[in-house]
Amino acid sequence: MIPFGQVAGVAAPMMAPNVDTDVIMPKMFLKGVDRSGLGEGAFNLLRFSGGKPNADFILNREGYRDANFLVVGPNFGCGSSREHAVWGLQQLGIRALIGTSFAGIFNDNCANNGLLTISLDADVVAELARVVADSSRNDVTIDLAAQSVRFDRGRRSIGFDIEPDRKEAFLTGRDFIASTLVFADDIRAFEARHRAENPWIV
Repeated sequence: MIPFGQVAGVAAPMMAPNVDTDVIMPKMFLKGVDRSGLGEGAFNLLRFSGGKPNADFILNREGYRDANFLVVGPNFGCGSSREHAVWGLQQLGIRALIGTSFAGIFNDNCANNGLLTISLDADVVAELARVVADSSRNDVTIDLAAQSVRFDRGRRSIGFDIEPDRKEAFLTGRDFIASTLVFADDIRAFEARHRAENPWIV
């Protein structure tokens, strides 16, 4: 995973509730055998109309086309468990999602692939969405080490909670395999000891 330390960028509000994974990544983009082209698929039916960019969709508007963060409504990522939704968001340039709640499997897929999810109280999310809806004030900085979200041109800051193990994985860029390999010497030592104590196995 790409390490997540302090990331600054544009935030876009997408406050509709229950945005499911079929909206995030329509099923016609699930046919490939690898992850290529999923950036095009992300929000495809919202981003395009008749083959042309939909001017009403937030990520097609001036000041939001290169958004790094989404401020989202409750239960974001519900529906099917397709991991392609997370891959597509990342290929679109999204580094973090800020909302009140995320669907369980989607949230785990985000964590396992390096897409940060931040859960805040509803009134805090609503205020953040209100501020970033103004394209002259939509700059946000997320400092994972400090567990803070700075917004409104850096004048305001929000703290957030994150599980220590998840925070460490994001800061170091380690997925489950890389986190396991931190203990590679201990694993090899155990294997050698186990073989010596149980020679009949081998």
